[in-house]
Amino acid sequence: MSDHTNHDYESGHSSHQSPGKREMSRRQFLSYTLGGTGGFLAAGIVIPMIRFAVDPVLQPKAKADWVKVVEESKITDKPQAFKFPVHQIDGWYESDVELETWITKGSDGKIFALNPTCKHLGCTVDWNSNPSLKDQYFCPCHGAHYTIDGKNLAVAPAPLDEYDVKVENGFVYVGQLHANHRV
Repeated sequence: MSDHTNHDYESGHSSHQSPGKREMSRRQFLSYTLGGTGGFLAAGIVIPMIRFAVDPVLQPKAKADWVKVVEESKITDKPQAFKFPVHQIDGWYESDVELETWITKGSDGKIFALNPTCKHLGCTVDWNSNPSLKDQYFCPCHGAHYTIDGKNLAVAPAPLDEYDVKVENGFVYVGQLHANHRV
C-alpha cells in the first residue's frame, strides 16, 4: 500500500485532482480580468449613446392636435385649398411647418378634408387643373387623377388620405390624417 502511495507522489499526480483539470495561468487570469473590465467600461460609454439615438423611435406617437383652418361659412360644394400651421417633432428636431388640405362639402352635406399628396409618388394634386379631366383632382407629375371624394381613377394605387374634421363655434378644424373612409 505504501508502494502505491509512493508511486502517485513520484509521478506528480495527486489522488485529489481529476486528470483533465488544468489550472489558469497568470497570463490567462490577467487577460480575462482586463478584457472584462474593458468591456464593462466600453458598455458604460456606448449604451447611453445608443439610447440617445434610438429613444425617439421608441416614444409613442402622439395623436395630432386639432388645428383651426377656416370659417365654416366659406366651405362650398367645390373643393378649396387651405393652408394651416402645424408644430412637428421629428426625433430631436422640432419645427413649424405649413400643410395644405382640400376642404369641401360632400353630397351628404358633411364637410370633409383631403390631403393633396398623390398616392402614386407623392406629388401635390390640384382641383380642376386639367381641362380634359373636369371636376377631378389631377396630379401633374404622372397623370394620376381622383374623384371629388378622393377615389383613385388612374395611375395611383390608393385613394387620397383624409383628415379628421370637426366643426366647432363656426370654424372647421382638421385633426389626425388617416386612410380615406369616404370611398
